[in-house]
Amino acid sequence: MPLKTLQMRSINNKIALTFFLLLFSSAITRAQEIIKDSAVVSVKKIQSNQKQKIDGVIATVGDYIILDSDIDKSYLEISGQGGSVKDITRCQMLGKLLEDKLYAHQAVQDSIKVSDSEIKGMMDDRVNYMTEQLGSLDKVVKYYKKNNEEEFRTYFFDVLKEQKLTSEMQKKIVDGVEITPEEVRNFFKKIPAADLPTFGAEMEVAQIIVTPKVSDADKQKVIERLNGYKKECQDGASFATKAVLYSQDPGSSSNGGYYKMNRKTPFVKEFKDVAFSLAEGEISAPFETDFGFHIIYVEKIKGQEVELRHILLTPAVSEESMKEAKDKIELIRKKIEDKELTFADAARASSDEKETRLNGGALINPKTQDTRFELTKMDPSLYSQVSNLKEGEISLPIMEDQQGKKKYKLITVTNRIDEHTADYAKDYIKIKDLALKEKQIKAIGKWFDEKIKQTYIKIIGEYRDCAFTNNWLKK
Repeated sequence: MPLKTLQMRSINNKIALTFFLLLFSSAITRAQEIIKDSAVVSVKKIQSNQKQKIDGVIATVGDYIILDSDIDKSYLEISGQGGSVKDITRCQMLGKLLEDKLYAHQAVQDSIKVSDSEIKGMMDDRVNYMTEQLGSLDKVVKYYKKNNEEEFRTYFFDVLKEQKLTSEMQKKIVDGVEITPEEVRNFFKKIPAADLPTFGAEMEVAQIIVTPKVSDADKQKVIERLNGYKKECQDGASFATKAVLYSQDPGSSSNGGYYKMNRKTPFVKEFKDVAFSLAEGEISAPFETDFGFHIIYVEKIKGQEVELRHILLTPAVSEESMKEAKDKIELIRKKIEDKELTFADAARASSDEKETRLNGGALINPKTQDTRFELTKMDPSLYSQVSNLKEGEISLPIMEDQQGKKKYKLITVTNRIDEHTADYAKDYIKIKDLALKEKQIKAIGKWFDEKIKQTYIKIIGEYRDCAFTNNWLKK
């Protein structure tokens, strides 16, 4: 199949629609009841023109139903998050809702397990976020047009459970899709030379980090403060209040140091090891991570989940230590400039950043897991540091202060790649990604074809005239 540029865009657009709509659907406020086709039809008032509009079941997928108002709510949700809805028709929106229902229905059929505790954890996180945004839980309940918190939580639990089933089913389909080098090669060979995609300008960068040393005396001061907070809390003081007043963790201090976590939550190993070693109601001894010193108070243990609060203190760095670190990094830079050693060798020998040290300081793009950074998608702070550097040029020492952790950095551009037409050898990773996405789309399409045939699906009224991408009408 010849693959035109327009088709390449279509592939990416379809993927974006499939996965992006799944993201925004995570907050769509729609009815989730499982009811019969004979459901009672309700009447709602459309505020824009004050006319009456019938709101009833417009589609059924297995045990799930879709109301006409679900489409309206989907539009509102996209608009509320700053998206444009002008090019999305009601038929397209219904098609997406039909996909979600089929995913969820089939997940149940395949016995995909979604625990109530997992959903409750998701709900607590979402509710906490929405409460922060709107100002109070009462406003959240009012926004969702529920009578009280209990009614809202019951409703929202069902919404999140369906979304989780949907995402797990989708993940199951694409996780089994793999691609071989031969398939990547064939994918690339099918693209006419005139239609090869263009990749934007990129660069590869490396850095050397020197962290000022904290004296044992300064560490001991922090440990003593934390031990003091621990004793006060054991004597009856509020741990949450102490966290608000003193913790230097910007992600949790305003919330009383609160976190909920399980074994898979991406916290540093030292933190998780301590958290899961404590009994409910216990406060840890002070312990150290790369972020500083902590104490943890375990509030609740629910199965595999731990609800905790923590206080983080970062030891102060003396002016003397800062000067020593700056002198050290300036000496490293001079040795590189004088050709006494390469940047990579200097990073391996002297950098305090273990994540990049063994790779000669080379940074890994967290989005692609390779060493290339596309300039238009680069983190703004990193871009500002490298945008004016020539290839091989080394920056002057840069002092950074992140969450109270100060460090000096040298950064260099090891390779600049101008905007160019796709090259199989140079752009293999990107081409492989495109080929894999195309194969995943085909797998999803095949899955829909099979499951639509096997599932009870009914579309009612004017929506039967829609030209759906999938064969929902089974014509």
